[in-house]
Amino acid sequence: MLDKNARLAVIGAGAIGGIVAAHLAREGWDLTLVCKHQEVADLANGPGLRILGVRGAFQQPVRAVANIADLGGPQDLVLLATKATEAIAAARELLPLLHERSLVVSLQNGICEEALASVLGRDRVVGCVVGWGATMLGPGQLEMTSTGEFVLGDLEGRPLPHLEFLANMLGVVVPCRVSANILGELYSKLIVNSCINTLGAISGLYLGQMLAQPQARVIFTAVMREALAVATAMGLKVEPGGGGKLDYHRFLKGDGLIDRWRRGLTIRAIGFKYRRLKSSSLQSLERGRPTEIDYLNGYICQKGAGLGVPTPVNLALVAMVKQIEAGQRKIAPANLGDPALATAGR
Repeated sequence: MLDKNARLAVIGAGAIGGIVAAHLAREGWDLTLVCKHQEVADLANGPGLRILGVRGAFQQPVRAVANIADLGGPQDLVLLATKATEAIAAARELLPLLHERSLVVSLQNGICEEALASVLGRDRVVGCVVGWGATMLGPGQLEMTSTGEFVLGDLEGRPLPHLEFLANMLGVVVPCRVSANILGELYSKLIVNSCINTLGAISGLYLGQMLAQPQARVIFTAVMREALAVATAMGLKVEPGGGGKLDYHRFLKGDGLIDRWRRGLTIRAIGFKYRRLKSSSLQSLERGRPTEIDYLNGYICQKGAGLGVPTPVNLALVAMVKQIEAGQRKIAPANLGDPALATAGR
């Protein structure tokens, strides 16, 4: 049974992992943060992580190491907060440090839970939606950019007792609730990210600029249509997005002039509300780093291919992001009009 004396590790000292670790340490949790870079580990061990943003500012020392192997012994609970692209490698390295009842909570963007379960075992993996925003300002300097919630759940939907313990623990950061349909919750966030994050990555635009363009709104809708078609084929109930405010099926209902006008107005409203939001995938590309596209639109494409559901718009977006990553395409607003995305208007 988990308690506050559990051996706890947070792997990943980026925006999400660092902020979570700092808040937990501030509340007295005994944890070790795996930072990847010795410079960040030294900062965490010394003056501490500097946390800024919507929940206030504070500086918090956190016991930290640079490598997973440095954790030393078996871990009862791990919060895995690496980038999705690094999660599976981290899970393989972590495996020798887990015992039969160890738990690993996935804090990635996209859906990594199934891939993690194939490495760690399905009973060890706890699904989690991170429904709040953060960014890294510099080594050891992290900003919470928006409030929101965590959503936790067992991959089989079981009401296991450790979920309430985890919800109370993560609740020191932001409110946390338990869901019996965690894959449907994760897929809901994946749809939003696949619409917004990826279009921001190929266009280089802030969200407000991007969604003011008619073609971007058309592509946004097409990505969502394909994603829901795949979910239906999977037998997956997709939970409403936007904090429970956006019912995707209702949003896509109808194809008349008024229906299209209603959808366009809703998308413009999203763009206005989050007009200064910059895609995290775009930020990765600007830093010369790979995106999490394989766990966003790529996940939709992979599931669609296995179920015989066509996903041409998502496939085109994945290809375009891969081309940008390889230096074969420039980030530019003109990418929204690429002929490969022409099927979005049909």
